[in-house]
Amino acid sequence: MAKTRVAIIGGGPAGLTAAYELLKEGGREKYDVTLLEASDQFGGISRTVKFDGQRMDIGGHRFFSKDQRIMDWWQNILPLQGAPAYDDKKLHRPCELEPGGPDPEKTDQVMLIRHRLSRVFWHQHFFDYPITLSGDTIKAMGPALTIKAGLSYLESTMHKLPETNLENFYINRFGRVLYSLFFEGYTEKLWGRHPSEISADWGAQRVKGLSITAVLKNAIEKLMPSQKNRQVETSLIEKFWYPKLGPGELWETVAQKVTDMGGKIIMNAKVNRFSQKDGKVDSLSYIAQDGQEVELKADQFMSSMPLKNLLQAFNNSETKAPEDITEIAYGLPYRDFVTVGLLCKRLKLKNTTTIRTLGEPPIVPDNWIYVQDPGYKVGRIQIFNNWSPYLVSNPDYTVWIGLEYFTQEGDDFWNLSDQQAKNFAIKEMIRMQVLYRAEDVLDFHRERVPKAYPAYFDTYERMDELKEWLDHFGNLYCIGRNGQHHYNNQDHSMACAMEAVSNIRTGKTSKNNVWNVNTEKAYHESK
Repeated sequence: MAKTRVAIIGGGPAGLTAAYELLKEGGREKYDVTLLEASDQFGGISRTVKFDGQRMDIGGHRFFSKDQRIMDWWQNILPLQGAPAYDDKKLHRPCELEPGGPDPEKTDQVMLIRHRLSRVFWHQHFFDYPITLSGDTIKAMGPALTIKAGLSYLESTMHKLPETNLENFYINRFGRVLYSLFFEGYTEKLWGRHPSEISADWGAQRVKGLSITAVLKNAIEKLMPSQKNRQVETSLIEKFWYPKLGPGELWETVAQKVTDMGGKIIMNAKVNRFSQKDGKVDSLSYIAQDGQEVELKADQFMSSMPLKNLLQAFNNSETKAPEDITEIAYGLPYRDFVTVGLLCKRLKLKNTTTIRTLGEPPIVPDNWIYVQDPGYKVGRIQIFNNWSPYLVSNPDYTVWIGLEYFTQEGDDFWNLSDQQAKNFAIKEMIRMQVLYRAEDVLDFHRERVPKAYPAYFDTYERMDELKEWLDHFGNLYCIGRNGQHHYNNQDHSMACAMEAVSNIRTGKTSKNNVWNVNTEKAYHESK
């Protein structure tokens, strides 16, 4: 019996999950899998960038999912730690361990269990993220502003706005005052558009279930430790798993397993053409590393490439996509992303928490700091030491931070030279009082990430038309964040791939289960 030929586009979480799921448990006898990755790295935006002994996580990737099959999947690839990591061991910090798990001091193939701490920077004050009703929050805001925010929230509970845009979505949940303080400027910084221009769908995905009510509930439940198995919103999770050497380590491991199971992986392969025949995708062509165009025929196709590029590939063939469908795909907006890494001797920020950390003086314990203050261009600051001490060559005496800037490919910030980007970042960190002086910066790396965030405006409102056209090809599955133009986390991208593989295995024709991952408000709402 001939094998089913499957072509998978993209070596990120969606594509690699699809390849692994097809080939596992005897799948190699049924499927001939070829995966094409346009770059020379695995993981997509979940990759780990290596630079001069340091490792950089693009965007910060907490390994947590409310889908237990995803949690089991990750643990099957990288087992949970059974002994303390370097920082926990040296600082004698209590840490959760998996009985019989590997020792991260002796092997790299291990998943760490890390505690989450994220805070918001606003007007030289730090607030818990998500917002909590703590004494520190009230003190930083001041009694007058706190009362004003409270009254504004009460008003929002009595007079709900139609959720026709993201601005109204936030106001309904937090009140106009808190929206103006903590959401309006940051959202505009992130997307380059005012929240009133953005679909409420983005808020429904990224902060679903999070509101003042949820914050109050979480605060009360923290005071009631006897209450077990409580429901927890995704945005309030206080611990997560993390590969010892960053998220890319997991995807590099998966890629090796795919190859070991008989899958074929071709790197630096840029898909540029699709051919149609009898209402199905018949073949694709890609530009190989040597510049030659190569045709690949398959029975099933799975794509995680951006929809704009997917339609361009269709339009490079003799049978082009309809004009209205092309208009939708070409009009889909994206937000691009630049991470500036600074290796520092020390930070000016003081650790005023009770959490023990490495460094002299001890560094702040945050995984990342959200910069809500519109006076700064930086959107978030990652402190890689706190994600994993193994991301830093010398975690005792250096601090490796990643400054995240939201931008547009080709704009002034994107086109800065390395030296200009370094100078800009250092000056902003000194002004923000994160650094003392430029001389404290020992090394620098800048990473550009195009199409990092699919955006929810412009032609996005016509996505259903585009999905209907794509679905008329019975053998084409769109998976992943950019493959669906959907702001998915990596677990959602993996779930898309799993659903698509299930359809291929069972012959299911409807693709609603693939598109509907992370769209329903109740989806993975509690665990």
